[in-house]
Amino acid sequence: MSGHSKFSNIKHRKERSDAAKAKVFTRLGREIIVAVKHGGGEPQSNGRLRDAIAKAKAGNMPNDTIDRLIKKTAGGSADADYESVTYEGYGPGGVAVIVEALTDNRNRAAANVRNAFTKGNGNMGATGCVAFLFDEKGVIAVANDSSGEEELMLLALDAGASDFTAEDDAYYILTEPDDFSAVREALEGAGVTALSAEVTKIPQTVVKLTEPDDIKKMNKLLDILDEEDDVQNVYHNWEM
Repeated sequence: MSGHSKFSNIKHRKERSDAAKAKVFTRLGREIIVAVKHGGGEPQSNGRLRDAIAKAKAGNMPNDTIDRLIKKTAGGSADADYESVTYEGYGPGGVAVIVEALTDNRNRAAANVRNAFTKGNGNMGATGCVAFLFDEKGVIAVANDSSGEEELMLLALDAGASDFTAEDDAYYILTEPDDFSAVREALEGAGVTALSAEVTKIPQTVVKLTEPDDIKKMNKLLDILDEEDDVQNVYHNWEM
């Protein structure tokens, strides 16, 4: 496969300003908070926290910020209790969209996500209406270095990875969700630095939008969702 990577197209994320970077740090921080509250503040005994820390580091969150957040949450002084909520729906042209949120107010989150779908000329659907169009996979991106491709592939596959793909922008290592932590930790132990590492959703098929108005509306939908504080991740099957 050449050209743009399908893996870089599965999530909508912007980092065009300091404000956007701060928003990304907030989202990463919420995942750490939830991980600590569910399994404690010791990474050695909390696999979910280890994965959240790795994701935060890949997102360039400073180590001291991560440490402070873990200690604060473990000490019972985190600001809020967040719960995970998932919304599904359709954008213009039948594009499938999944929105994952971590929120301390379900009603607010639902209203804001519904508003985004409406303004983007889409509609929010029932749970499960588009989830079947995506596969849940662990995806680890590593900087493309042709001299080490075979060694990296063997290391990943031996650790339990299900697939290895060389794209123009990076190497992508795929795992089943249950194998993600083991593969990520094997790479980390071998000194391999990941550009990103997370369990995500990959569309089985993609939708192409050809009408300029549909493209405009789809971008508007994604832009509004990107600005929502409660929204953690947005997945879609639009071939941008």
